[in-house]
Amino acid sequence: MKILVINLMHLGDLMLVTPVLTTLRKNFPTAHIALLADKKLADLVQLNKNLDDCILIDKKGVDDHLPSFIKFIFKIRAEKFDLVINLHRNERASALAAFSGAKKIVGYSKPGFSHLFDKVLPNPSVARHIKRGFKTEYLPGTQHQVHSHFDVLREACGVKKIFDNGLEMWISDAASREAEKIFRDNFGATKVVAFNIGASWLTKRWLDSYFAECADILIERGYGIAFLGGTMDREIVLSCVEKMRNKDSDRLKVFTVEFSLAILAGFLDNCVLFLTTDSGPMHVGVARNIPIVTMFGASPVPGFYPYDAKDILIKTPEPCHPCGRHTCPKSGDDNLACMKKIPVAVVMKYVFELLETYGEPAKKIPRVHGAYQCRVIDLAKTL
Repeated sequence: MKILVINLMHLGDLMLVTPVLTTLRKNFPTAHIALLADKKLADLVQLNKNLDDCILIDKKGVDDHLPSFIKFIFKIRAEKFDLVINLHRNERASALAAFSGAKKIVGYSKPGFSHLFDKVLPNPSVARHIKRGFKTEYLPGTQHQVHSHFDVLREACGVKKIFDNGLEMWISDAASREAEKIFRDNFGATKVVAFNIGASWLTKRWLDSYFAECADILIERGYGIAFLGGTMDREIVLSCVEKMRNKDSDRLKVFTVEFSLAILAGFLDNCVLFLTTDSGPMHVGVARNIPIVTMFGASPVPGFYPYDAKDILIKTPEPCHPCGRHTCPKSGDDNLACMKKIPVAVVMKYVFELLETYGEPAKKIPRVHGAYQCRVIDLAKTL
């Protein structure tokens, strides 16, 4: 039996597929299981022990043209898959699944392609916009994305038993050694808190001045600070550092844009805590078992909370949460009020709580399987 799982979305979305791969491998131990993913995210999945093959599409490069895309479809068809499971409802993934030539095609689909699926399921983790008269109502998802993926396996693939090991990511020994060397060369034996301050939506970003204050407090307590992030985060990280009292400290290092995803994962293994926005790196942190504190403003909690019970999510007290908007429609002092009203003092309270509870590099913390509901601090009830 040949099975193909498709998820062409972003870093976090791909990490949330990994429990599906574990469950498929346990239920179909002799099957050939392949994953189709975005080429730029190869580090996340190429060494996944539940896969026989990782098929990569260059979404923003050579495959981003209709002739190349059609050629890629024929490449998939040539594999003669028995079962294709599409785990993101976008046009490109839906088309690849619909025209895959597989004996059975299931999962999420855009309406235009759904008639070629054998079974289409809703994704209750994803928000919906419902038109009510002249108004559009935003309805957030009702369950975690991992659980929705499991529903696909149960209802469309005949899977009877779920094996939930949480989010998983494997890296090479070479990447692990390189990351450890970078850590040691920059921090020695200092305990380090990693910061990820960027996010794909503006409304997911806590204020850089707040992050700066947190970094200053931690440095003054003897911790090292490592700023992570990609190309889109460079400006906001530099702005954040400029706001710090301790910006010249030798315990402050900026690695923005410097790490591959594998090195990022290996580096987090050596850190004691991850202070992060709702973002792809947050989900990588979950997979690497590092304690996490995160802040949710516009983001809906049920669908995408960090999938680990030791993590803490601080939810804004603003009544407009969750709006699901990429930019805030409010102006003046009310702009991004959801993030402004998550105070530094509250965040640091939970940072120090986790540091006291764990306080060791992530690679030394025992992983607890089966406990995946993070702790949610609802500021609307506590402030």
